[in-house]
Amino acid sequence: MGDATDVIRDRAGRSGAMDEFQPPGRLVTLTDVAREAGVGESTVSRVLRNHGSYSKRAGARVAEAVARLGYVPNRLAGSLAGQGASARLVGVVIPSLANVVFPDLLRGLTSALDAEGIPCVIGVSEYDPDREEALAAALLSWRPAALLLTGLEHNPGTVALARAGGVRVVEMIDTDGDGIDTVVGFSNRAVGAASARHLVARGYRRIAYLGHDLRIDVRAGKRLAGFEEALAEAGLALQAQEIRSGPSSPASGRAGLEALLARHPDLDAVYFSNDDMALGGYFACLAAGLAVPGRIALFGFNGLDFAAAMPQPLSTVRTPRLEIGRRAAACLTDQSPKKIDLGFELIEGATA
Repeated sequence: MGDATDVIRDRAGRSGAMDEFQPPGRLVTLTDVAREAGVGESTVSRVLRNHGSYSKRAGARVAEAVARLGYVPNRLAGSLAGQGASARLVGVVIPSLANVVFPDLLRGLTSALDAEGIPCVIGVSEYDPDREEALAAALLSWRPAALLLTGLEHNPGTVALARAGGVRVVEMIDTDGDGIDTVVGFSNRAVGAASARHLVARGYRRIAYLGHDLRIDVRAGKRLAGFEEALAEAGLALQAQEIRSGPSSPASGRAGLEALLARHPDLDAVYFSNDDMALGGYFACLAAGLAVPGRIALFGFNGLDFAAAMPQPLSTVRTPRLEIGRRAAACLTDQSPKKIDLGFELIEGATA
């Protein structure tokens, strides 16, 4: 029986006959496969599930029909028919693919899931909580084995869906707050506080913040809150803030630092919401001939690869993105709710 399913799996590049069989847009069904193979639908079902009795000849005919027609089995229907078992599938919602942080997280997650033969379906919310809720509802409708979300702040509707879904829920990246089920990440508030203490310990006193829309990126807001709390402990306060509209980028960081220095030319340090923005700030300093860190210090967040490759390695905080993904996958088999704080690493660099 295994020979038939192996042929089905190995059908890449063999769907050329599909166009001859169906008009564009028509879904190939199990009935179509049965008719093409000259067997009953129940036989096709047994072959596709590799379960039950069927002849080797029937298995080969079904496999050939599947390859010719380009048929894709409905795994959800198969799982529902199999005594209501949950689909061996994981649903994931992340806020962005433009930010390299989330592809890194996905690499850690998918490498661990692939090792277990578990596929995942990924939705991108673009930092829109309503879109996140719609994606969570769509993924849960497939009865996945687990739902993975980013951060701890969601619409009430998303929280209700996750709690009522009857599946493992893992929230990633942030540990500052209560989770729905299991949480894997690090404390963004602690990151902000450590960044402030680093700058204060090095004698910087006229410090500003430069970032993007805090209403969109709640975790950046938590880092800023932790940063300001640590400054207050040292008897200091932010001298200025520059909040840029739109997503973070080097271009936004460069324009933002230029605007900050035009208003506050006496600043001696700037804390950026992430490394992308800090890189743009570094470009602004190069263009203006400002010595870094002699004239002004720059501190980022995330510890991205390019930060270490800059002419002066960026002072920043490295986050365990790959490990968060791997640990999130490991939580799928552990049914006890928990909070896993993986910490972070402060990189002294050469810009602060």
